[in-house]
Amino acid sequence: MASLLMKPTVTKGRDEVYVAAVPLRATKGPAQLLASSAHSLNLWDLQHFMVIVKPSSPPSHSQALVFDFQPKDPENIFAALAVLSGKAIPGVVLMRKLSKLPRSKCWFVGSPKAGAIDMALEFNKVWDTNLRVGHHDCRDYTNGNNLSAY
Repeated sequence: MASLLMKPTVTKGRDEVYVAAVPLRATKGPAQLLASSAHSLNLWDLQHFMVIVKPSSPPSHSQALVFDFQPKDPENIFAALAVLSGKAIPGVVLMRKLSKLPRSKCWFVGSPKAGAIDMALEFNKVWDTNLRVGHHDCRDYTNGNNLSAY
């Protein structure tokens, strides 16, 4: 991940790759209670990390694509319990559009020589989707999907 003290260098004509951290949210009810309890007891750093690609080619001037790894059924209370107990659960890699980059906790990490979207799609094909927090989770996905290194 890029240092906060480094000045980003955007290369014109290349896709831009960012890493973002957003608060982890749970649905109302037992799952939210578990997540809130874990956070208040400092048992878990409740941040979700994801890779964002801002393509250099039109029509994507104002759009970016988010690639992230999360539980297959994030609203399931049993999934929340399994995550808190350190057990593996089914995960899924998602890709979705984003209208603009987050204003905070979003870091430019580089511009690959090849198309970042194609690289991310290839990475997703080989990513193991068994999620286990602290061992194989969104942080590992974001670090492994290091698109700016190519």
